[in-house]
Amino acid sequence: MLKTDLDSGIADDDVELSKRKNMFGPNTYPMKKGRSFLRFLWEAWQDLTLIILIVAAVLSLALGIHTKGLKEGWYDGGSIAFAVLLVILVTATSDCRQSLRFQNLNEEKRNIQVEVIRDSRREKISIYEIVVGDVVPLSIGDQVPADGVLISGHSLAIDESSMTGESKIVNKNQKAPCLMAGCKVADGAGTMLVTGVGINTEWGLLMASISEDTGEETPLQVRLNGVATFIGIVGLAVALFVLIVLLCRFFTGNTKNPDGTTQFVHGKTSVSKSIDGVVHIITAAVTIVVVAVPEGLPLAVTLTLAYSMKKMMADKALVRRLSACETMGSATTICSDKTGTLTLNQMTVVEAYIGEKKLDPPEDGSQLHSAVSSLLDEGITQNTSGSVFASKDGKGIEVSGSPTEKAILTWGVKMGMKFEVVRSQSIILHVSPFNSTKKRGGVAVRERSGSQVHMHWKGAAEIILASCTQYLDSNGCLQSIEKEKDLFKEAIEDMAAKSLRCVAMAYRTCNIDEVPSDEEQLARWVLPEDGLILLAIFGIKDPCRPGVKDAVRQCRDSGVKVRMVTGDNIQTARAIALECGILTSNAEVTEFEVIEGKTFRELSEKEREQVAKRMSVMGRSSPNDKLLLVQTLRKLGEIVAVTGDGTNDAPALHEADIGLSMGIQGTEVAKESSDIIILDDNFASVVKVVRWGRSVYANIQKFIQFQLTVNVAALVINVVAAVSSGDVPLNTVQLLWVNLIMDTLGALALATEPPTDHLMHRPPVGRREPLVTNIMWRNLFIQALYQVGILLVLNFQGKSILSLEHDDPKHANMVKNTLIFNTFVFCQIFNEFNARKPDEINVFTGVTKNPLFTGVVGTTFILQIIIIEFLGKFTSTVRLSWKLWLVSLAIGIISWPLAAAGKLIPVPKTPLAKVFIKSYQQCIAARNP
Repeated sequence: MLKTDLDSGIADDDVELSKRKNMFGPNTYPMKKGRSFLRFLWEAWQDLTLIILIVAAVLSLALGIHTKGLKEGWYDGGSIAFAVLLVILVTATSDCRQSLRFQNLNEEKRNIQVEVIRDSRREKISIYEIVVGDVVPLSIGDQVPADGVLISGHSLAIDESSMTGESKIVNKNQKAPCLMAGCKVADGAGTMLVTGVGINTEWGLLMASISEDTGEETPLQVRLNGVATFIGIVGLAVALFVLIVLLCRFFTGNTKNPDGTTQFVHGKTSVSKSIDGVVHIITAAVTIVVVAVPEGLPLAVTLTLAYSMKKMMADKALVRRLSACETMGSATTICSDKTGTLTLNQMTVVEAYIGEKKLDPPEDGSQLHSAVSSLLDEGITQNTSGSVFASKDGKGIEVSGSPTEKAILTWGVKMGMKFEVVRSQSIILHVSPFNSTKKRGGVAVRERSGSQVHMHWKGAAEIILASCTQYLDSNGCLQSIEKEKDLFKEAIEDMAAKSLRCVAMAYRTCNIDEVPSDEEQLARWVLPEDGLILLAIFGIKDPCRPGVKDAVRQCRDSGVKVRMVTGDNIQTARAIALECGILTSNAEVTEFEVIEGKTFRELSEKEREQVAKRMSVMGRSSPNDKLLLVQTLRKLGEIVAVTGDGTNDAPALHEADIGLSMGIQGTEVAKESSDIIILDDNFASVVKVVRWGRSVYANIQKFIQFQLTVNVAALVINVVAAVSSGDVPLNTVQLLWVNLIMDTLGALALATEPPTDHLMHRPPVGRREPLVTNIMWRNLFIQALYQVGILLVLNFQGKSILSLEHDDPKHANMVKNTLIFNTFVFCQIFNEFNARKPDEINVFTGVTKNPLFTGVVGTTFILQIIIIEFLGKFTSTVRLSWKLWLVSLAIGIISWPLAAAGKLIPVPKTPLAKVFIKSYQQCIAARNP
């Protein structure tokens, strides 16, 4: 029915594939739609302060129309309503855009690569391209991509917990062949035939019923929500204070109109005017809350995370968990794999020993005895998951499998080995998959025409050698290994010193009667690992990646220690570490800087902590050794990033502060346990992630400094003016515009600053380091004091300074308040430049590299001109002369040299909060001796 050849798979033909998709459906499922734009509008509308302002706007609108008529009376209330609606619209648009970005990134996470067999060729395709009838090879750590049945397999065990909820591992064989999509391969290997895809699978139905949750909050967002809540409470208290003061002044007749008349006279002022005055006061107080509550803080985090995640994708890093972005910026150590991360993972056999004889390239199979050649052919062919097949154009060959297997298979091709012939002459009885703890894997093979069984082993050279009692020399004769053991050890050490990975092959024989005949017993059979006969030792070259030495140096300069954790032997590990720059000089290597996994795990807890501090390279390590190292480093207070690609790396990836899995070589289990997937398996990409992580943290700090300056200045100006004169210079619409500049546009400008080299020349941020540093407090207070001082002088002495005493009082007051508003906005525009570089004199460095920043600043500037010159009736402003425009600009520009001078003032290293707490404790101690 499915018309599938179980050996060669289906035809790799577009027409055939399209036909199968149309008949059985694609391997996709409809996802629940995300929140609509209307939903985001509704959520933005839920802000209590905005609701109060809308109510105030409606009252103001009704009273204005009642007292002044429709033509003039709608301006005040209509302006407030329009400003509030604009804030809601901008907030909803921003939230919706970020949600769409996260949805796109989540789609990338689900698009995994799967190996299939088509036209006798193994190739990797997207999981969405799987069709019914496909033949799919499975190995440890893979995700079952669709529903299907087992064709063949050895010791295949499936973790079905994602479907059944039970953590029990289920063995699969011919009696229980059914495989469900979404499950993971826990052990063994096999090949499946796809029988159901997409929505026609249980996994598809389950996923279609789940909506993607993009509401994850990172630790930084949680901290900022706390900060925002605290500032909001302070703002609410100040607003209540202003409300009480203004109401008291109003009803006691101490509030004057611009012309000097009293606003409220008991028994004389009409009810409508009294209500209008009260609404005006309530609106002013509520607006203070709007400005005081730093709603932009969580928005800034969302913006910078979304921006960084998108840019990190371009830098070959897919973020699976938002919190990893910010945590990576605080990483103090990176525990990196060697193969494929520090090296290219392009392996080539450059040296080979067959028995005691070293084969010099070009290799020649005719040099070998037929018995040796036959056993090598069988061992290489059957003890591998890779294969050799003709290329699509038919002009050459292609090799599949792990990089190590590909290297050995390619060597076999050069030696003239006939893999298909060998496969047809023997049957695999049992497979013992490669184990990263034992560092070897084996297979039991029986000749079709005989009863003798060969058990072939392949693995780490010194471990295989230790299990051998004999070796097969190049003439096909068995020899005792004792006499030549030192020769083989010397050969391994010599290859390791050249940065070569040393892999050995060995075998032993037994009779078919010794093999369990029962299928269940055979599945549990443990292949004998002793008394082996050495066949070959290979030296495999895996060159260091270009640029990895610079990447390691960048880490060292930025206070991040790179540790290499590898399964290779200690000599190979040391040689590669020297080549990569992890070790600076062989002569300078101190005790325990290079250590074996076995030695590390046998130390006591205290000894491990001491060794972990100094250790740079761990060779012959198991996944448990890596986990133990991560746990030890975290106990020492380190923020640990770990790379991993195997299923057994999952515990270490999960335990680390940041787990980094490999996108090419990594298993699906490793990827799901990680926080970030390195798509190109390159260590240089890991360093880019550190850079972006630091950028996230730095951008948030820039925005906090900018926003708190606006908060403090706006609050102090309005509170002082309200208490002293009964009126506020910055009205509701003006403050809502400032709120828009501060929250949305400010976040857009500062949260999207690209990372700079300067970030990689300072130490990582500690776990307990305060979000607002002493440098930020210094910059904040200098700018806030300057703005408050200048604007209060304009508020109380503005008419005199501007020579407006003889003008119409109402017009003079409007000019003064317009100048205050205009100057305040320009102070924020120019202070945005200062916020870009909190600790650098030159605030213009790299400004052209962020077009979004220059665009936001330019847009704000133009909109401010439009507001003052053309929208005066809505904002209660008047047009300003060119001289007053220059005054506003000059006052704003002065913030630049002021900030530069302020940065010359040294600040204590101890956080201000700790200084205050210590001073308070000293005062208490002095009072209670």
